[in-house]
Amino acid sequence: MSLNLGIRRSKPKHRAADKVAELRDENRRLLTQLVGAHDHIAIQEQQLADERSGRSGAERVARCLAADLDMRTAERDQARDEIRQLHAQLAPYLAADANANAITVPTAERDTTAFEDQATAPIDVRELQARFTAGPVVSLHHSPQAADPTHIPAPAA
Repeated sequence: MSLNLGIRRSKPKHRAADKVAELRDENRRLLTQLVGAHDHIAIQEQQLADERSGRSGAERVARCLAADLDMRTAERDQARDEIRQLHAQLAPYLAADANANAITVPTAERDTTAFEDQATAPIDVRELQARFTAGPVVSLHHSPQAADPTHIPAPAA
């Protein structure tokens, strides 16, 4: 006969069945991670293979373009040399044609019969030069004429 007086423990005893269930759950979680990692690795390997095939295709295209560029550069240089040679041969003919078909204009004479077309005489500025260069420069900074920008000093004696 067992005595069960209703005393309960605060912490249940750890049983082996609980530990086995806990380990099974952990094993399931780790297997799920493993399968997920395997899928991720397979995807990465496929992307790497695609990248390598794309890179090899791009390298093939780059080699073809480089060869085409070299060929077209050689053609351009050859055409440039031929153009220079033909231009040198054509230059005397172009000069002769330009001389033969030159446009000549007689020297023009301006009609100055109208008053507004009369030529003007040059402005004599010697008088102003004599005023400003005749003597030493005098500062008008403190003079009353300094306020008037149109003031011209009197000629030096």
